[in-house]
Amino acid sequence: MTKPIIFGEIKGIPEGYQFEDRRIMMKDSFHRNWAGGIDGTGKTGVAAIVLSGGYTDDEDLGDTIIYTGAGGNEGDSKKQIKDQDWNNRGNAGLLKSMDEGLPVRVIRGAKHKSPFSPKQGYKYAGLYSVIDAWDGIGKDGFKICRFKLEYTGGNPHRKTTEEIELDYSTKEKKRIESVVLRIVRDTKIAREVKQLYNYQCQICNETINTKVGRYAEGAHIKPLGKPHNGDDNTNNLICLCPNHHVMFDKGLFSISDEFNLLGDMAGKLILKEKHKLNLLNLAYHRLAHGYS
Repeated sequence: MTKPIIFGEIKGIPEGYQFEDRRIMMKDSFHRNWAGGIDGTGKTGVAAIVLSGGYTDDEDLGDTIIYTGAGGNEGDSKKQIKDQDWNNRGNAGLLKSMDEGLPVRVIRGAKHKSPFSPKQGYKYAGLYSVIDAWDGIGKDGFKICRFKLEYTGGNPHRKTTEEIELDYSTKEKKRIESVVLRIVRDTKIAREVKQLYNYQCQICNETINTKVGRYAEGAHIKPLGKPHNGDDNTNNLICLCPNHHVMFDKGLFSISDEFNLLGDMAGKLILKEKHKLNLLNLAYHRLAHGYS
């Protein structure tokens, strides 16, 4: 694949767009993999997947998709003949997308047996987020890599990320009371901040080693969106482990203008010289959580 990988929406190709064949999808880097269903690698993450009836264990519920990873399949027969593994470039890429919060374009083909599939060609279903991944034994008796994707696109008639989170949490609590779903959004700017700190938390200096590399989260000091209207800017972002991200968002600690930790945490924020924070955002966080 020589074309660059592109995440998110691509101009001129709205949700619901119909493609005659895969060749047309490759033209604008919409889906660059001619033969495979997964466009991406463990290094880059996955930008797009195609549901085309290649795996019998796929489950398509519309806004929720249980997707079978790549590998172990016998050509066009859909029959699994050996185990899948997480080292497969496509499977590793979907793990990367889950860890990084990267959006995945989902395309349904006519061969995909689903009421949401087109009668011919391929149809763009919108942006989805990978929110879970696990091993399973498929219908053919071999291990498969399974991924849960939820619709997080911009169609106003479909569920928002927050609604998905609430729905999923409610359903899971009927079975397991301790389940909490956190959908972590990520941006190029957040990844830059995390890379600056080598994915080490600015509070505890720890990282999480996953199957595809180090993991941390980009935490906005002043939240994005209404009513806060914080900027997606490096001066409004810090690199945190998941625990300290939740604690910071819940106001269990805050940060002074001298970068001292306030509240339930003691010590000082780890700060690289080239990482300049906007003190107004720190003041906003302190005020919002009763530290001023």
